[in-house]
Amino acid sequence: MTVVIAKPQDTQSNLELTQLATLGKAMGDSLRLEVLRLLRTESLGVLELTRILDTRQSGLSHHLKVLSRAGLVSTRREGNSIFYRRALPPMDSAQGRLIQSFFEAIDEVPLAVKYRERLQEIRQARAEQSRVFFSRNIQAFRHHQELIADHDLYSRTVLEMLAHVDSLNRGTVLELGPGEGTFLPQLSEQFQRVIALDNSRDMLEQARAKAHKAGITNVEYRLGELSLLADEGMSVDCIIANMVLHHVPAPAAIFREAATLLRPGASLFISDLSRHDQEWVKDSCGDLWLGFSTDELSGWAREAGLVEGESQYLGLRNGFQIQVRQFYRQRRRQELLED
Repeated sequence: MTVVIAKPQDTQSNLELTQLATLGKAMGDSLRLEVLRLLRTESLGVLELTRILDTRQSGLSHHLKVLSRAGLVSTRREGNSIFYRRALPPMDSAQGRLIQSFFEAIDEVPLAVKYRERLQEIRQARAEQSRVFFSRNIQAFRHHQELIADHDLYSRTVLEMLAHVDSLNRGTVLELGPGEGTFLPQLSEQFQRVIALDNSRDMLEQARAKAHKAGITNVEYRLGELSLLADEGMSVDCIIANMVLHHVPAPAAIFREAATLLRPGASLFISDLSRHDQEWVKDSCGDLWLGFSTDELSGWAREAGLVEGESQYLGLRNGFQIQVRQFYRQRRRQELLED
């Protein structure tokens, strides 16, 4: 009797082929392809996906398990709910490169109108949840926020990072979600023109009153979302979002919309919570998301065509961590030659 002992490289080859076979099986279903296209820039729960796709929860749960086993989706728990998003494929393997090419191929096919409309309804419902919270809790909001982190801590870090960007044009800066306007005085000193953009009229009025009291005259106040300015064809030299992402319905969309607003070489600065499990912030601070992993922000930026710059991580005594990140729109070779 002859005993054949598998060599380590043979075992690795068999494993890789098995993974590719699993991946191929996951790709071979039209409903699963629709799920992956919906998750391009969204994190969605099972019930939200069933509502969009008009399908049964039990069947969809099976499809999500298949996608998860193949490494095409990743999960995150928010309270009692599980949200799904596209996995970030490892680019140092054949499987990762195949997944990336696969995503690019299905993204070329536009979503059906009915799916786009239902997805927009979910975004609007999330946004309304956030607006209702702030309108009801505007007086207590800052107190609750300071239970997590003092504003000066992360804003000072953003200013330090701004100072280190030699190529930063000091023309126009946009602050997304300025809240009570605490950061606007510093920005008004750093830039010629400041745009304060918020979807809460009450917060925007507080920011306006604070700036007026301080004698600041170079701030414009806009009510709405980033997509509004993108549709207007506006371009800016810098966008800052301090502790905003965990309040917005579709965090990944912020990167995509910011990329359309940023001029070549311009930067997006984000300070936000790292992933955590302290669910009390949902009721007390109106948080929609329990922070984000480093890879999530990096992946969304990469998908939007932005390049990573500096990063700082601030550990807090109450168990939270804040990540302060810079992403920028890279200049093309022709644009560099023109300069």
